[in-house]
Amino acid sequence: MTLVVAAALVDPDGRVLIAQRPEGKAMAGLWEFPGGKVEAGERPEDALIRELAEELSITVREPCLAPFTFASHSYENFHLLMPLYVCRRWEGTPVASHHAALKWIRPRDLMRDACAYPMPAADLPLLPMLRDLL
Repeated sequence: MTLVVAAALVDPDGRVLIAQRPEGKAMAGLWEFPGGKVEAGERPEDALIRELAEELSITVREPCLAPFTFASHSYENFHLLMPLYVCRRWEGTPVASHHAALKWIRPRDLMRDACAYPMPAADLPLLPMLRDLL
């Protein structure tokens, strides 16, 4: 089982940030919620704060991370468990340090135009919940 953690960064307009996986990585070209693997002995919140700093060059404080839901999905070679946190406050402007692109989009638009922003199978069940929240 692989434990990863992700964030639904929500802007004042109710849009979430999605990031496109770069060429050369597994699932290249797909859009995902930013985050990454939890290292051995690391708490999920600490991993997410670290990953957001590394991947997006933003600073997030733990009180700004609200546990929301999780994804559990079996891929061909591994099982993914992914807690998703909602975050509405951070410092800095997200930049695509480790991604091909970033996009702010409303969850309902992401669901309506899934072909424009294809996502990994594990992320898809999260969209209706985010739509209902926002």
